[in-house]
Amino acid sequence: MNGVSGRMGYRQHLVRSILAIREQGGVLLADGETRVQVEPILVGRSEKKLADLAAKHGIEHYTTDLDEALADDRWQIYADFLVTKARAVAIKKAIAAGKAIYTEKPTAESFEEALELARLADEAGIKNGVVHDKLYLPGLQKLKRLIDSGFFGRILSVRGEFGYWVFEGDWQPAQRPSWNYRSEDGGGIIVDMFPHWNYVLENLFGRVESVYAKAVTEIPERVDERGEAYPATADDAAYAIFELEGGVVAQLNSSWTTRVNRDELVEFQVDGTHGSAVVGLFGCKIQPRNATPKPVWNPDLADDHDYAGDWIESPGNREFENGFKTQWEEFIRHVVEDAPNEFDFLAGARGVLLAEQGLASSREGRRIELPVVTLGSDLSTADVAADVATTEAPAFAGAR
Repeated sequence: MNGVSGRMGYRQHLVRSILAIREQGGVLLADGETRVQVEPILVGRSEKKLADLAAKHGIEHYTTDLDEALADDRWQIYADFLVTKARAVAIKKAIAAGKAIYTEKPTAESFEEALELARLADEAGIKNGVVHDKLYLPGLQKLKRLIDSGFFGRILSVRGEFGYWVFEGDWQPAQRPSWNYRSEDGGGIIVDMFPHWNYVLENLFGRVESVYAKAVTEIPERVDERGEAYPATADDAAYAIFELEGGVVAQLNSSWTTRVNRDELVEFQVDGTHGSAVVGLFGCKIQPRNATPKPVWNPDLADDHDYAGDWIESPGNREFENGFKTQWEEFIRHVVEDAPNEFDFLAGARGVLLAEQGLASSREGRRIELPVVTLGSDLSTADVAADVATTEAPAFAGAR
């Protein structure tokens, strides 16, 4: 587990996934009886941090030498939670060592490099997986059930709002590390969130065929962990329209500079001919066609109708475990007994492509169509930008 002292690596992957799996006695395999246990080795730059984590959680193995860990046959899976700039180099080492690989996203800093990782892994015949945690959230699993049941009829559109106010770091410490706001360190909300949006959209609604985005840096200066001011060079808000196969249009806003006035930090509204749903991390509210009210626009009279009361809370009907842990269990089954795994490096490359072209769209003020990505694709970022059909798009109202 490389980079496990970081926020996500520690909380979600070590504590809530691997240690939780260890405490439950391992991962249950397909026969319903056999369990395979997990044993982590912690890898990082600070021996003291690793030693402290190992002592706190009863972990026997840790090292600051990645090459040594990769050379040891005891460790079958390499897990990467490093900052994006450091990820591809480490993953290439793991591929060369013949390890199965499970990694956070984005898988690389560029689409070319992400596609190269997918090809190298395929050529080496190693199993690989990329975190797709949002698909395992209770809210999105309820949404998937609605889609599969035909509840929506023909899906027309998706609208999503994600974000919250991340403090600037002066009078209150920021909730996110300062590197998130420096493009030179791999920061930016498009790089962070568009890979998520890609796998959410393509797995629930259809492949993303085009993107039109506007990225902005709303807060130009922030204060880092040492109390020192620094220029924010990365985007902290992004407004995007995605066209999906089948004619569905998705509009998603992502922001670290918005104050929350919704039930959850992320919400999606899906509208269809036969019904609509609003889902978040956990909640899911529905409004079927035969229970849809008939609003009438009248700006001359105050509207006292309780629109929120028109929605029906969708029951869970089953317990949902932590999504990171669930996907970890699936990947371990993939490694041990060749269970299916569709969330591989190629899926990760598609997410990197969407982020890259989202940034290009913002720079150039135009809509960009996205090609189908395969291991045989002969595409560089420049090729995508130059060769696909594009159309001019109007400026976003109020965008800077």
